[in-house]
Amino acid sequence: MRAARLPRLGVHYPRSFLKLIIVGFILVALPLILAIGNNAVSINEIADHSQRTVREAMKATEASRLLSEQLTAMERSVRQAAALEDAALLDGYHHARTRFLEGAERVAALRLGEPQRRQLSDLRRRESALSAAVDSSGAAPEILIGLLDEFEDLEHSATALADLGNTVVEQEVEALQSMAAGVQRFVFWQLAALVPVALVLVVGAIILISRPISQIDAAIRRMGEGDFDERVEVSGPQDLQHLGRQLDWMRLRLIELREEKQRFLHHMSHELKTPLAAIKEGTGLLHEQLIGPLSNAQKEVTGILAQNTQRMQELIEGLLQYHETQFQRAALTPVPVPLHPLVVATLKQHSLSIVAKGVRLVVECPPLTIEADRDKLAAILGNLISNAVKFSPRGGSLRVVVATDLDDTVRIDVQDEGPGIPEAEREKVFEPFFQGRTPHDSSVKGTGLGLAIVREFVLAHRGDIEIVPSDRGTHIVVGLPRTQPWAAGPTDTDVPPRDRRAA
Repeated sequence: MRAARLPRLGVHYPRSFLKLIIVGFILVALPLILAIGNNAVSINEIADHSQRTVREAMKATEASRLLSEQLTAMERSVRQAAALEDAALLDGYHHARTRFLEGAERVAALRLGEPQRRQLSDLRRRESALSAAVDSSGAAPEILIGLLDEFEDLEHSATALADLGNTVVEQEVEALQSMAAGVQRFVFWQLAALVPVALVLVVGAIILISRPISQIDAAIRRMGEGDFDERVEVSGPQDLQHLGRQLDWMRLRLIELREEKQRFLHHMSHELKTPLAAIKEGTGLLHEQLIGPLSNAQKEVTGILAQNTQRMQELIEGLLQYHETQFQRAALTPVPVPLHPLVVATLKQHSLSIVAKGVRLVVECPPLTIEADRDKLAAILGNLISNAVKFSPRGGSLRVVVATDLDDTVRIDVQDEGPGIPEAEREKVFEPFFQGRTPHDSSVKGTGLGLAIVREFVLAHRGDIEIVPSDRGTHIVVGLPRTQPWAAGPTDTDVPPRDRRAA
């Protein structure tokens, strides 16, 4: 198998991600397969040994019984021949002796211990001597009767041989039990050794598989938050390396598109500002009647032209400001910022509008200090308070409450008593240039970029912003971490609030 090499770790990856998963599965399963196979072999050996022991015991018992029976038959034939003085009755003796010798041969063929072999050898020797005595007796009754005691001794020896065989069987059973206990201990220690090995292999396989995936995930998250400076490098199988190269190509393409967008906006702003300045200047000359008197209808038309020219200029400037905000998200200058003076200064900037509308202020801001970019934090407060003042009714109230949560997050609540934001528009108010249908009594129409800029700056501080349902007015809550993990990677707070709710 050809492999692509990971230089930093010296790890050889398979060519495809599927092969990597298969190899990882094999590595994890191999110790368990070996353990199962080894245990099966051990159990098979125990079973074979137990079967052999049972067969040997049965053969030994049968052979010992046969020896005792034939010795009894031989003794009975000799006893009858002596009692009846009939030499023909010794034929039964010779027949029984033949069977005795066959039984002795079968016993000798068994797996006997040394004591059993000596016992069997002595039994055969004594039986042979006794048989010779019977053959040489000439069937004389007095001689045969004298040999009967020898048959009794042989029967006792055959019984002792059977007892000795039982002892050997018991020893074999004990050896089998000892073998089983040894196998059990071996299986236990084998499992005790294989479980850590399997865990190490599992962890290794997880690292090998998750490493390229985490690299791809990190690259996508970096590009998702607008960071295109770091090159995308993916180690692992060749198909994932190819995917990494495709992602890097996409990164370069996004950089090109961003630069093209920036150039387009710069060129368009320049091209639009030049004729717009001429239109504004000419409209001003006409409206001020510097080039001749105007009728009332003409003055009304020039006023409309001047108002829309100013509106167009604000839209162009807002577009450039929002575009600049997009590229300033990562360019934060964190400093300790006391919140109370900043809130007071922001409210002071809107004091004329607040006084003109008779808006009642409710400000709750303890002496908190937050680590943030001062200018961007001021822009967040300025846009939120500006919108709240704009939509507040005359004589209404405006609440600005700053507090900290248990997780050391600073919460900024801005709530007015205006008409509020319809539920259908809450998903769109953070989009650029979106203007809801909610009426307000301000004579200056906004550009629809204020909340979009607020969201960009909040996400740049790794915070969150949401519109809280309220019975009256609009209630916007901004959450900012009190300290900034500037070196950390992207977090869930990089996702816009509406996206998090959808998730």
